[in-house]
Amino acid sequence: MSEAAEGASAGFLVWRLSMKWRVAVDRAVAPLGLTHAQYALLASLYGLARTGQRPSQRQLADHTGLEALYVSKLARTLEAAGLVERTRDPKDPRAMQLSLTEQGREVTGRAITVVQGLLEQLLEPLGGRRGPRAREFTRELAALLDVPLDPDPAPAAHTDTDNDEEQQQP
Repeated sequence: MSEAAEGASAGFLVWRLSMKWRVAVDRAVAPLGLTHAQYALLASLYGLARTGQRPSQRQLADHTGLEALYVSKLARTLEAAGLVERTRDPKDPRAMQLSLTEQGREVTGRAITVVQGLLEQLLEPLGGRRGPRAREFTRELAALLDVPLDPDPAPAAHTDTDNDEEQQQP
């Protein structure tokens, strides 16, 4: 365990891991002309398309956890780059459906390969991304994502050890 992790709270470690991952993905997909956020949108669109879905921008926002306005901006940028096609949803003229272009599928496929290599490196201490510890870690992360968080919870009673832990969180 690194010195930064000793005695750190779970919140601090989640923050550090998410920042480490974001920076690593940004650097890895930059040679393909992508940012981490663009990759997240493209890879999600790629996966949804493989199941026969043609999601709206709102559905993609819900799927990725990105704000709908941000997805709209990303989609416009990716459309201008020739990677995404935006069309009106025939069932809801206010909604825009997204799909990958041929070039978008090719770039996304290459980006997915690069990011899977990064994921293998990240999960190597857990036996690699297909190992049982990594699968359990993935289940635990999914369980945490399912927990609704109230942005303004009622104040809880704090102890001195709680205060020490809070100071380590960003």
